[in-house]
Amino acid sequence: MRIRSITFFLHPRWPISELLLRKAGIFAQSAAHAYQLNGYTVQSIRLATPPFVEFLPPEQYTTTLTQIEFLAHSEGFDYISLGPAIPEKPESYHTIPNMLANSSNLFFSGHLTTPNKEISLKASRACADVIHRAASIEAQGFANLRFTALANVPPWGPFFPAAYHQGKSSVFALALETADLALQAFSDAKSLADARDRFVELIEIHGNRLTEISRKLSKTYNLEFKGMDFSSAPYPTRDISVGAALEALGLPAMGLSGSLAAAAFLMDALDRAAFLRTGFNGLMLPLLEDAVLAQRGAEGMLTITDLLLYSAVCGTGLDTLPIPGDASAGQIQAILLDIAALALRLDKALTARLMPIPGKKAGDETGFDFEYFANSKVLALPAEPLTRFWVGDEDVSIQPKNEG
Repeated sequence: MRIRSITFFLHPRWPISELLLRKAGIFAQSAAHAYQLNGYTVQSIRLATPPFVEFLPPEQYTTTLTQIEFLAHSEGFDYISLGPAIPEKPESYHTIPNMLANSSNLFFSGHLTTPNKEISLKASRACADVIHRAASIEAQGFANLRFTALANVPPWGPFFPAAYHQGKSSVFALALETADLALQAFSDAKSLADARDRFVELIEIHGNRLTEISRKLSKTYNLEFKGMDFSSAPYPTRDISVGAALEALGLPAMGLSGSLAAAAFLMDALDRAAFLRTGFNGLMLPLLEDAVLAQRGAEGMLTITDLLLYSAVCGTGLDTLPIPGDASAGQIQAILLDIAALALRLDKALTARLMPIPGKKAGDETGFDFEYFANSKVLALPAEPLTRFWVGDEDVSIQPKNEG
């Protein structure tokens, strides 16, 4: 198991405080060293801020983006999330494609839902427009790797692009790459009960170790440790594949009937584990980041509808999904509305990171040359632009299902 990210949450103030960024960098480097001394590989250290519209004046966006990217990188941060566009400031969505085009390590997001637990139709349309416009910024639609739409997502989740801060006091959290733990537990098990027990035990062993290290860091630097996200983040090799872990339970292929049961089983085990939680702690199924999921997508066994279904019981939404390059903003909005409605009805956090690939249609090979992606085929988009009431500007209340 590796640490995908030590995520440091910082309010950088305005004008940008170089001193705060320097202190953040000192902590992050020290933290990486401490985890590595205890046997954990740290893939990246990342910085997340509050929503950019809350601390940056619009006329300073271009200048400040360059400044904060340069300063954060010089302090050792690999990636920076400037937080989400917010429905209260509709113009914040429209500037994101330009900001993506003028940066290389900056990540952004956009809320689909309001603080009052409503779907913002205007925001869903704006997020769809961001995805549609961003597809042409970089080759193969790659800029959309740095944008996701958020539904009912709170602050302090350490996984990018969803990470954002709230408040002035700095905190930190860990995003963990745990698909290999599930694969190990399920492959060695003698029964489903044994598989669950083994997985819970592995999670708690690492959770306790990481908590002990993190609390020492917290005390030394007087920083709050928010916790860990043990979502089943994979890597594009079969030995760190959540798809392989689910199939190790006896599932013939991810996407066939029985996949929902396997997904729910994994998440039931994760829910039973005791550790300090922040973020999703859900079943992460990023198709392009997982060798087995990418293969099942290419074989036509795993579809967007399937992945939405798994989100209904345990998933974290739709992540790194290759879709046709000619997908319209209206088609994309329809998918985003499904994510938003599901998130509010089940009162859970979900995201949608969709990647229209210019010049590609459903069934075409993706053709990425990127170490963190496994190639697949472009998925068919089961959507058409909505009409009538769904194209308005209402905020639509969706209440959570009553327990019992």
